[in-house]
Amino acid sequence: MSNTAGQNGRWYSAEQVSQGKKLFQQYCAECHGAFAQGNPNWRQPTENGRYLPPPLNGTGHAWHHPMAQLRDVITNGRGPDVPSDMPAWGEKVNAQEVDALIAWFQSRWPDEIYQAWSRPKH
Repeated sequence: MSNTAGQNGRWYSAEQVSQGKKLFQQYCAECHGAFAQGNPNWRQPTENGRYLPPPLNGTGHAWHHPMAQLRDVITNGRGPDVPSDMPAWGEKVNAQEVDALIAWFQSRWPDEIYQAWSRPKH
């Protein structure tokens, strides 16, 4: 994955962002919000110890996760070992569409958040 393939030095193209926006509205907005703003109480566990959908717009923790983990969570959801109700979308969206979803929500990240995410990890 190149970090310079698309606009503003980001890995994705404008076409991926456009496709991802449509997919996000179809599959993700119900829980993560139409603008990827997440649930306002995403940091607080619910009565049953589960966590609500976090923001994906750069204000949450998604930028701490490498691309492989972002893909995995969208494709496979979160299992019983993680207190989240994130469903698996792998039977609804293919790998290219998963990347488009990520492209859309990363397009909402401020440059400083995207740059922190894209730096090599040691």
